[in-house]
This record gives sequence, C-alpha cells and structure tokens, in this order.
Amino acid sequence: MELRIFTEPQQGATYDDLLAVARRAEETGFGAFFRSDHYLKMGAVSGDPGPTDAWSTLAGLARDTRSIRLGTLMTAATFRLPGPLAITVAQVDQMSGGRVELGIGTGWYAEEHTAYGIPFPALGERFDRLEEQLAVITGLWRTPVGGTFDFAGRYYQVSDSPALPKPVQNPRPPILLGGMGPKRTPRLAARYADEFNLPFASVADSVTQFDRVRAACAEIGRDPGDLVWSNALVLCCGRDDAEVARRAAAIGRDPEELRANGLAGTPAEVVDRIGAYAATGSSRLYLQALDLSDLDHLDLVAAEVLPQL
Repeated sequence: MELRIFTEPQQGATYDDLLAVARRAEETGFGAFFRSDHYLKMGAVSGDPGPTDAWSTLAGLARDTRSIRLGTLMTAATFRLPGPLAITVAQVDQMSGGRVELGIGTGWYAEEHTAYGIPFPALGERFDRLEEQLAVITGLWRTPVGGTFDFAGRYYQVSDSPALPKPVQNPRPPILLGGMGPKRTPRLAARYADEFNLPFASVADSVTQFDRVRAACAEIGRDPGDLVWSNALVLCCGRDDAEVARRAAAIGRDPEELRANGLAGTPAEVVDRIGAYAATGSSRLYLQALDLSDLDHLDLVAAEVLPQL
C-alpha cells in the first residue's frame, strides 16, 4: 500500500504553505503530493487568502521539489480546453523530470463556476465534454513527433495539430479517473484511466464500484490488472485519543465520525483501517491533510504507519 498526501488549498493556503507540505511529504517518504483543483472555498472557513490555481502550483512544485510525484484530484474538465491542458501538463511534466499525474473529472461544484464566470453545463454534457477531452489529450500525447493530430467532436475540433510539446513520461503521464457514477464513469475509466480513485467511499461502496469498473474493462477486453485502484480519505491520526480529538477539532470534525468514515485514530487503528481498504484491491491511499500547518501530523504517519505497510 502506497500512501500519498492530498490537500485542499481552496480552504485557505498560500503557495508557501503547499510547498512546506510537499517538501515534508517528500522528506518523510510519502509517494506523492496531490492537490484539489477548486476556485472556491467550501463550508464556514474563510478561504483566505483565496484560491491558488492547481497547475500553476504544480509548476512551481515541479522546480521546488526533487523526487515526489505531483498531481490533481481532480482537475475539472470545465476549467480548461483540452489542447491547452495537454500543453500545460506536458510542460509541467518536463519541468518536474517526469513526475506529473493528471486526475481529471467532470467538475461538480456549481458555485465556483458562477463565482468566476465559468460555464457549467448539465451533467450529461459535462460527461460528453470530459470524454472528448480525454480523447484529445491522449491523442495529442501519443501522436509521434513530426506527425499531426485531428479530432472532430461535438464540442472540440482539432485540425492539423503538431501535437507538441511532448511529456517526459512514456507513453504519457498517468491519467486518474474516479467517482461513484454507475455507468459512464466505469466505461471512461476502462477506456482511458491508468488509475481509478474513489474519494471518501466506504469499504463496501469501494467493492461495488471497483467491480463495476472491472466489468467495464472486461466488456472491452482490457485486463483490470492494468489499473491502479485507490481511495482518498480524510486523515486524523494521533498518538492517543487526546491527540486524535485535538486534530479532529482543528478541522471541525468529530473524532468518532472520522473513525467511521475516514482514516482516523491511533497509528494501530489507522493501519487496521488501511488493511480493510487493501482487501478491496486498493493499493494506494490519498490522505487528505486538511490542517496544512500541522506538519507533525505527517511526521507521525511517516514514523509509525508507513513502516507497517
């Protein structure tokens, strides 16, 4: 089981805050630093000093870190056109020496779209657009150097593109798809994903959705063993109950609710919980670290959980 750190900067973070977390994660042996891609806070937090752009952040981290992998859970397809997004991800992959991963989804948070003037079509159209974006992005990346790429979709048309720049990773940076959608999500994952991720899902729900994706793979003749299976869970680990309660209070959550729905408790409890997810076939966990000032939290997990995996 690989552990990765996952942050929500729209809740209030500067680039320097994120850099500190990414560097500590790198130093202590976590597999990757990921961030959300949102432009508006959620809940009662202030969100100060305001949102940071996901791919601008990752470009900075590409130069300010050395070895940790970097990515998004999840970039909203509504935020960017597929051609420029393919260019951006390829460039950040070059800047990082081949450490970037693209998590992408339909987008779901209507309020952030209205807050910043971004069109937010109905869900069916968002899925249609996501499917076309995946076709364009992967098509641009796999086009041989010297060749050109064309695509005639309903929402996006590409003509005589030189399909440059190319990412460092071959054949391309990993693509992450995820979510609990019962039909289109599994089909898109079977066709395009290198990793399938479930955010904040129970063990039982993970089994159900993983089975749907495996069935979708079988329908198109893909080996589901080609996919990485992963989950994202809120992290709240403490040496004892008092420390768990303190960390839960700092993020406005109840310790027992987090034990039931997140990755919470003492290191021994966290390891047991990880084992339950591993039994579903999940081999990677994204630990949602909500208090970005609490770097000791990462140190604890690195010292007392990672060695047991």
